Amino acid sequence: MTGRRLGAREWLALSRLPGLGAARLAELAVRAPAWPHGWLALLPREAATALRLWLDHPARSPLGDDIARAEAWLAAAPDRHLLHPGHPRWPALLAEIPDPPPLLWAWGDLAALAPPRLAMVGARRATREGLTNAAAFARELAGRGWCVVSGMALGIDAAAQQAALDAGGASVAVLGCGVDVVYPPRHHRLHARLRAPGGLLVSEHPPGTPARAAFFPRRNRIVTGLAFGVLVVEAAERSGSLVSARLAGEQGREVFALPGSIHNPQALGCLRLIRDGAALVRDVDDIVSELAQWLPASRVPAPPDQAPAEDEGASGDPLLRWLSGQPTPVDTLVGLSGLGIAECQRRLLELELEGRVAQVAGGWVRLSGA
Repeated sequence: MTGRRLGAREWLALSRLPGLGAARLAELAVRAPAWPHGWLALLPREAATALRLWLDHPARSPLGDDIARAEAWLAAAPDRHLLHPGHPRWPALLAEIPDPPPLLWAWGDLAALAPPRLAMVGARRATREGLTNAAAFARELAGRGWCVVSGMALGIDAAAQQAALDAGGASVAVLGCGVDVVYPPRHHRLHARLRAPGGLLVSEHPPGTPARAAFFPRRNRIVTGLAFGVLVVEAAERSGSLVSARLAGEQGREVFALPGSIHNPQALGCLRLIRDGAALVRDVDDIVSELAQWLPASRVPAPPDQAPAEDEGASGDPLLRWLSGQPTPVDTLVGLSGLGIAECQRRLLELELEGRVAQVAGGWVRLSGA
């Protein structure tokens, strides 16, 4: 067990060591010490003693029961995952924030992490106009191939995530509790939808962890850290959404805000953000044009040339609506279309034989006239 890359079992052990918080663990992980001796040399004494006992005598270690329960939860279904540095789906953007989570529990469709991501946040007590705007922007972003990241909270969060999923797009919810805990309870249907194709629930807390007030401000750093930017749809002057905007700025993310009436208390937070330098947003183009500079060319979703033609629905190939002249990877198409990877590849082959799509470097493209 020397000098190899850590797997889920090792990360489970590290995450449960006494006297080792998430921030310290993430700090050590950046140094990529060899396993296990490099870790043992860097860990605080109490944590190092506990790790050595688990390595040498796992049956006597108090870590054993915790790890066994976690592994049982992960093994219970194929859509349960433990993401960690080195995992093929670990979001690289998290390496850019000052206090990344050392690991993420995930439940749902990991393909939801493939498209470029935008965080959408806003008031829990949103106005009808705010909810309408959140849904409209989320639908349009989904149609452009973007994933909507939020916190599954009441109001703007839920409206944006539900609309993105309803449009056939992808959405990631970051929770302030275990991924198997439905909070707020009234969102049990949204929670279930986020475990279906196109959706993903993530949390830095183990399954079964109840929601606690102290977890939500920390949760917000992951919401913004997963995304290239954050759109504040509606927020009062004293709002948790403004905390998210501040975190995004500190993380080097772009901050966008929808303007509103000076007579609407739920718009005053957005107006303040705009006054302080956030980008004023009128439509999705204002966001995409600003963020395109941060994306590799192969990751920039192209705007739709036109609405899906009527004969696309009759053809039975909804993949066409997600394809354009820009290459789109298969895993992105899986997340956007909701198809399984085998079904997605089968349909792409049929469309290729019909001369409607082609495979190029970076993914698949729709041929002109298709």
